[in-house]
Amino acid sequence: MNQQLNEILKQVSKPGRYSGGEYGQVIKDKTNIKARFAFAFPDTYEIGMSNLGIRILYNCLNNEKDIWCERVYAPWIDMQEKMKEHNIPLWAHESKDSISEFDFLGFTLQYEMCYTTVLNMLDLANIPLRASDRGEEFPLVIGGGPCAYNPEPVADFFDLFNIGEGEEMLVEIVRLYIKMKDEGRYTKSEFLHEAARTIPGVYVPSLYTVEYNTDGTIKSYSPIYDDIPTKVTKRIITDMDKAPFPEKVVMPYTEVVHDRIMLEVFRGCIRGCRFCQAGIIYRPVREKSPDLLNEQAKCIFENTGYEEMSLSSLSISDYTWLPELTDKLLDWTNENMVSFSLPSLRVDSFTKELMDKVASVRSSSLTFAPEAGTQRLRDVINKNVQLDDLLRAVNVAFTAGKTQVKLYFMQGLPTETEEDLKGIPELAKTVIEAYYANPNRNKGRAPQVTFSVSCFIPKPFTPFQWEPQDSLEVLEQKQKFIGDCVTDKKIRYQHHDAKTCVIEAVLARGDRRLADAIEIAYRDGAKFDAWSEFFDYDMWMSAFERAGIDPAFYASRRWAYDEILPWDIIDCGVTKEFLIREAKKAHEEVTTPNCREHCSGCGANKLGGEKTCCPKKK
Repeated sequence: MNQQLNEILKQVSKPGRYSGGEYGQVIKDKTNIKARFAFAFPDTYEIGMSNLGIRILYNCLNNEKDIWCERVYAPWIDMQEKMKEHNIPLWAHESKDSISEFDFLGFTLQYEMCYTTVLNMLDLANIPLRASDRGEEFPLVIGGGPCAYNPEPVADFFDLFNIGEGEEMLVEIVRLYIKMKDEGRYTKSEFLHEAARTIPGVYVPSLYTVEYNTDGTIKSYSPIYDDIPTKVTKRIITDMDKAPFPEKVVMPYTEVVHDRIMLEVFRGCIRGCRFCQAGIIYRPVREKSPDLLNEQAKCIFENTGYEEMSLSSLSISDYTWLPELTDKLLDWTNENMVSFSLPSLRVDSFTKELMDKVASVRSSSLTFAPEAGTQRLRDVINKNVQLDDLLRAVNVAFTAGKTQVKLYFMQGLPTETEEDLKGIPELAKTVIEAYYANPNRNKGRAPQVTFSVSCFIPKPFTPFQWEPQDSLEVLEQKQKFIGDCVTDKKIRYQHHDAKTCVIEAVLARGDRRLADAIEIAYRDGAKFDAWSEFFDYDMWMSAFERAGIDPAFYASRRWAYDEILPWDIIDCGVTKEFLIREAKKAHEEVTTPNCREHCSGCGANKLGGEKTCCPKKK
């Protein structure tokens, strides 16, 4: 196939997406391999190559001498056409072998709108879409990532799911497979039962039956065996200083989205934004020590030569040892002309000291996320930032010579009023006024404030998981209303596509009955739904109708607190009682302090003991 592929590469855009042979890729002798794992990212090469999780797990699996993990990405449309024309099945990046020859095919599910691309990749690999249609000769298909916390909409397409962090769990799964093969007792069904029974964090959908009430809500989840868990508890790495770390990374030959050193500083979040799924499912907070992080950053720099570094976390300014870490990094990054960025900065913890450190290297405009236009609504969502916090932060930036600020907001949040919507452009105008009131501003340039507004999507495992999403008509009316309130040319307004957000909400809160609709949408041509040029709202609505699905039942309905949720089969560590308390406090406009100020008893620390609780800020 290699020669044929080389000819095709001359006929498609961005052939570097498919050529392979990158510096840092892992090649192994197949005669010494007992299990082959294809790690799939259901989007293009340049997006998948930027994913830190795949880099880590690729390293974990390949550290095992008899396991070979390779990569696979979704081919772009022109390449898919050539593959069909020449009858070339989807292949793995390193060996160029067909995916159907592998023992495992693992998908990372980062975004609900990638589901049809998953089906597309299975189809391109000549693998049946439904797990029930795949015999012993086909790979075991695994799902993981944030969307696996509600795996039900795609449960029929996967053999099993990894719930939680996979560094240890993935290796355990493949090791069990090798053991059962060596002992001559492997069958797919026996393996799935054994994995569900013995490996914490493994969810096998086919081993659970679902019953529904007459009103369409879920009546019960029942395991078909007595020796598998009634709830699957997520896995975590308790000690991040001992977590696997890829000293070498695969270096792309073509431009990718995040072509830089990505330094994972800590996992989890001390905040409790009530709309934020990541802030819940990645709890508890676990930090790496600054000395270790500095050594890891040096290691990647020496092995890659990257001139940019990003400190990765949900809220980097909440890292306990951030001043010490940045000092250590600046000791060698300046002389080596390595710039580093501090993404996810909060306005209430942005300081002149941080600004000075960022200003000492190359950096771009600063981004903050007030999320809501009024203090009342910021209290509802538990953002725990004040207007004074934002003005202090932007003035630090303006004094340092910055003239561009980006602000992120959400519309359609629970209890939202017209005043809250008006407050969004008014807040952007307030930032412009703060610029002109700052005597130390860069007077040679005009300011620019860009604010982006996304639509609220109720996500599993959040205090807002029971809340309704606005209808499409209301979402679009609110978008127009906000735009009409912008009168200053120095303010730019951007918003997300409301139609995409509606479909995302359906998929986020869906159950197993959505599988038919997802497959119908794919058969009709849906794929790359995360790309605006391919997303087709009418196609999705047609698929829902033919599958007998009412989208409003999942997206626009207020769910009852005592209702069995599709994702109740999963234990993310945070209790439902805590989420209900937070949901009720939201409607009372009462905030909850962050975890360092006061433990609110969410339950997450039971996963790892006291050493995973939030350390006190110095």
